[in-house]
Amino acid sequence: QLQASGGGLVQAGGSLRLSCAASGGTLSGYRLGWFRQAPGKEREFVSAIMFSGGTTRYANSVKGRFAISKDTAKDTVFLQMNSLKPEDTAVYYCATTRIVWSEIANHEHYGVWGQGTEVTVSS
Repeated sequence: QLQASGGGLVQAGGSLRLSCAASGGTLSGYRLGWFRQAPGKEREFVSAIMFSGGTTRYANSVKGRFAISKDTAKDTVFLQMNSLKPEDTAVYYCATTRIVWSEIANHEHYGVWGQGTEVTVSS
């Protein structure tokens, strides 16, 4: 299971740190992705990390503002979100996959999803 947390209400320009913790298993060998879904919009890729290697990828819309990291000992992945914009408002989900890295941004390849944590950025 995955447990996402850390969402909240923040003003534009502010920061939040999301966490995604695995329970009942390990993230070793998996790739973990963060996705978001705003009301009326499709789920979109935000960032991903190879849990065992550390390679990362970001959507262009968040590159330079968001940073994904991991705590191997705690089977937890973090998403540090800085310089937040109103358009970052969405429910953020974490999920795991073993798909090849070239397909990492496709949410259809992810099997286990966390429950989502809501991020609201006010202008």
